[in-house]
Amino acid sequence: MKLLIKQRVFSWTDSYDIYDEAGNQKYFVKAAFFAFGHQLQVYDGAGREIGRVKQKLLTLLPAFDIEIGGRVYGRIQKKFTFLKPKYEIDFNGWRVEGDFLGWDYDVYFGNIPVAHISKELFHWGDTYVIDIANPNDELMGMMLVIAIDAANCTED
Repeated sequence: MKLLIKQRVFSWTDSYDIYDEAGNQKYFVKAAFFAFGHQLQVYDGAGREIGRVKQKLLTLLPAFDIEIGGRVYGRIQKKFTFLKPKYEIDFNGWRVEGDFLGWDYDVYFGNIPVAHISKELFHWGDTYVIDIANPNDELMGMMLVIAIDAANCTED
């Protein structure tokens, strides 16, 4: 199954709409106003908040907690590197490999593929595709992608 993440082009803050393969909006994401650090709130199609990606303050390199339903499920933290971005991921027992800035990476649980993330070209605004192997991993996979994007944006 696939999810499309589209950045809203004319928005003052980080905002995304997330669609299923049929083009139906399933989720949307917006930055929290008056928050300390970078904080993104994730909502389902009915407008109920289901999760947050919150920047940890007072860290040397960017770090983000991933919350779902008010519970912290894990963290992503940028590692110190010179050329290529690398992240330490403590989330759901998953590991991530690939090109984070080029938006071409894979998520694994052990050796089992969980998701492939890629960027689609020739769209108005950035559009990313999450190809998820197991539909039960949809929410967790989407939250991880949003956290990685937040970490990339914080570096820029």
